[in-house]
Amino acid sequence: MAIGSDAILERMMTLHPKVIDLTLDRVHRLLAALGNPERRLPPVIHIAGTNGKGSTQAMIRAGLEAGGASVHAYTSPHLARFHERIRLRGALISEPALTALLDECVQANGPDEITFFEITTCAAFLAFARTPADFTLLEVGLGGRLDATNVVERPALSIITPVSLDHQQFLGDTVAAIAGEKAGIIKRGVPVVVGPQTPEGLAVIEAKAARMGAPVLAFGQHWNVWEERGRLVFQDENGLLDLPLPNLPGPHQIQNAGAALAALRLLGRDEAACEAAVTRAEWPARMQRLRHGPLVDMAPQVELWLDGGHNPAGGEAVAATLARMPQRDTHLICGMLNTKDVAGYMRPLATQVTALHAVSIPGEKNTLPAEVTRDAARSAGIAAEASASVADALTTITATNPQARVLICGSLYLAGSILRENG
Repeated sequence: MAIGSDAILERMMTLHPKVIDLTLDRVHRLLAALGNPERRLPPVIHIAGTNGKGSTQAMIRAGLEAGGASVHAYTSPHLARFHERIRLRGALISEPALTALLDECVQANGPDEITFFEITTCAAFLAFARTPADFTLLEVGLGGRLDATNVVERPALSIITPVSLDHQQFLGDTVAAIAGEKAGIIKRGVPVVVGPQTPEGLAVIEAKAARMGAPVLAFGQHWNVWEERGRLVFQDENGLLDLPLPNLPGPHQIQNAGAALAALRLLGRDEAACEAAVTRAEWPARMQRLRHGPLVDMAPQVELWLDGGHNPAGGEAVAATLARMPQRDTHLICGMLNTKDVAGYMRPLATQVTALHAVSIPGEKNTLPAEVTRDAARSAGIAAEASASVADALTTITATNPQARVLICGSLYLAGSILRENG
């Protein structure tokens, strides 16, 4: 019987005792065994940052594809299926192609230790190198300097989206330290688009760019973006763009759109491509409205949303998005990982929600127990209770308020389980 990708991926999880072990040695070893596919990729746009990487990548892809370019894209983590991580010329990788690639990488790696992210990143590089395209969009998995994607010696462009505190156990406990790790993707002479940063983060990024002779295009200096009269206005040294607001909801998407537009302009794309970037991007679980599926059928009058943000900046983005929506009783169904700053995530949400229903993330060993999430919400001033599941929480909410707004949030892993179950 043929072995499917799920079985190979499960086996890959056992190739290293740690999920995360930041170094590039194992990646270089395996890529050499595979014939160094990272040296044969279509022109690479490399994206790091704490928040907004995925949305920015999705907008760049929409802009490039609208202009007729073929685009590979690599992102992580996946939500419902691993295949989401690898797009070949715009389409998700097929099951037969993925299975063959993974098997090839396992054979080439042999008995040596390698993390799941490292070996699957090598598989993506192999796929991208073998399939002609105009561009490759690479999203950093964690950090930048020692991330498995950071083996491309000469990308066409680097992008650093806003940097904030997250993954402190791996990247450092200050914004400056984390910015230093993100700035590790800056390559000699390669332009870097920099999204909005704290002063200390920007100073670190600019210092690294100066050392590398990398031209900087920074928000507030070389380009700017804002909302005016229900439109998005972008300005750089090439002039002004007056565009529709991003189709991805939330005021934070204005900044993400700015970075995408700065990148597209640097790549010589026209206004039509820029408009497509903000109007055609698709990025699930970022304030995504759920309109179909079993959960929607359970509560047909509820306005049901899904978001995977999971750190304080993610909480602020969700709160700002809710603040701009029409007034409506708003309930959160929230599940989080035990590695996250739960209090920091909850704090900005307190003024925007009616109540929170805490859940444990199904099938996730690092889930925060529902009761702990509940207690964190209460400490932030949110009325909260624990529920056995998302469905139970939804039933509880609709029993008293069948027309509520309900946002399922707190983790990409929870979002992924919802997308799988809700079909």
